[in-house]
Amino acid sequence: MVMEGLFKWARTKSPWVMHMPAGGACNACDIEVVAVLTPRFDAERFGILAVGTPRHADILLVTGPVTAHNRDRLVRAYRQAPEPKVVVAVGSCAISGGVFGKSYSLSGPVDEVIPVDVYVPGCPPKPEAIIHGIVEALAVLKRKRG
Repeated sequence: MVMEGLFKWARTKSPWVMHMPAGGACNACDIEVVAVLTPRFDAERFGILAVGTPRHADILLVTGPVTAHNRDRLVRAYRQAPEPKVVVAVGSCAISGGVFGKSYSLSGPVDEVIPVDVYVPGCPPKPEAIIHGIVEALAVLKRKRG
């Protein structure tokens, strides 16, 4: 019982984040998401932990527009993430499709495939903006938990 309470407390204080590249962009946003985890920005000091599976994620950080090839993968990852969950669309391409928006190989921006809770604009957004988006996602997560 004590461990369960400790686990619940840790989950409310330390968001577990999974980076999901949707596959249809130039990868500049992916590089900025990775920069958030480097010693210079050190997101872990805020309690932000990167995880490798959506089954452990509180927050999904999605970059780039969704390709037709990756659409099912993104939907499956979204369904695997436990409730409550928050989706953050990172960058102009994830938000609107960006310069790639009219490509025949895209399914569209992220919010046309899965629900998005927080938008982080920019091409690419700075790591500070991504961290701010995660902080906003924490507020959404807290509201969803009740």
